[in-house]
Amino acid sequence: MTVLHRDALEASPLADLHAIASELGIDGFRRLRKAELIDRILRDSDADSNADSGAEPEDNGATVIEEVVDEAAADEDARPKRRRGSRGGRGRGREDADRDDGDAEEADDGAQRRDETIEGVVELLGNGSGFVRVSPPEPSDGDVYISAAQVRRCELVSGDRVSGPVRKPRRSERYPSLVRVDTINGAPAEEVAEGTPYDELPCTFPTVRLELGSDDPTLKVIEWLTPIGRGSRVVITGGALAGKTETLRRLAGALAGVEGLELSLVLTGVRPEEAADWKAGPVAPASSLTLAAGADAQGQALERAIETAQRIAARGGHAVVLVDTLDGIAPAVARRALAAARAIVDGGSLTVIATATIPLGGETTVIGLDATRTAARNFPALDLRASGILRPELLVGDAGADAIAAARAEAD
Repeated sequence: MTVLHRDALEASPLADLHAIASELGIDGFRRLRKAELIDRILRDSDADSNADSGAEPEDNGATVIEEVVDEAAADEDARPKRRRGSRGGRGRGREDADRDDGDAEEADDGAQRRDETIEGVVELLGNGSGFVRVSPPEPSDGDVYISAAQVRRCELVSGDRVSGPVRKPRRSERYPSLVRVDTINGAPAEEVAEGTPYDELPCTFPTVRLELGSDDPTLKVIEWLTPIGRGSRVVITGGALAGKTETLRRLAGALAGVEGLELSLVLTGVRPEEAADWKAGPVAPASSLTLAAGADAQGQALERAIETAQRIAARGGHAVVLVDTLDGIAPAVARRALAAARAIVDGGSLTVIATATIPLGGETTVIGLDATRTAARNFPALDLRASGILRPELLVGDAGADAIAAARAEAD
């Protein structure tokens, strides 16, 4: 067990202290006062650290607490209940024996950490933790658990290739665990963590078009008149019943077939029936909130998806965040999410494609829909007067840009 610090423990909520006490095997911890519980945690953790000849180097208190809480949460359901002595006795002999066994396992872990390393691809779970898949994408017996604390500290995303030492499962644990992350995508983890902040990376207008390759009439006209590039800032606009969600759903289906894209779908304020349709589609929602959800919850879901996509783009990947819809989100949050889209010079890209009643401002591409044409099922239902794209020549060349300008002039 890594050394814990009193200052960090005193600043921690009681729930975190209970999780740490559970991991340490402290009997009756829920009946202890906070000060008594901290003293007991420090005493037991010091005993474990002294017995563990292979203990890890001391870490800062906040990180230690995160790691212990994560491990306790992962093992809580599987942890066997301790026997109690008769007439309310605590079974102290059994507890001491368990702790001795744990010390022996910790010592074995220290020896193993010096010898065993693993390399694989990260797959994150909904609770923030994940696994390192040694034979991606399928699970295998050699997969290794990675705690939520390590995921947060190293800002890992699904698809990252990582390596590091491994310890064997402790009692009641099902999987071996990653001790630390040494490399991320072939680079030292320290260098990746200390890279240039996303907002400071140089960016440019999109120059690589996303080829949809679809026979759908709506998608064909979008690809011709309002092309989307890697790093585009796209809003699909139109009044009620103009078909914004349906258009985004068709785009999602086409983009799911484009190699090298990391798609993320965020439903913020959609109708319950639309949420059900999305879940049956080719792109599973990372977050699904209906119109019953508040603006704060919707904004937080969107910001989480954008932060994950930024990490992908900063490391050279190409992320696409699909959002339905921006209408119920606080304007400042919506603008920040849209502004995150960009093509990084000699690097990755983040594309945001969202639906909204009207443009927010700052888009590179606006796809306007005509509610009258949609109601008459006259597809494609694009409103060329309400549609437009910045610097189309960068995506489709000068001839393509001239054709787009001519089509808009004819519509006017």
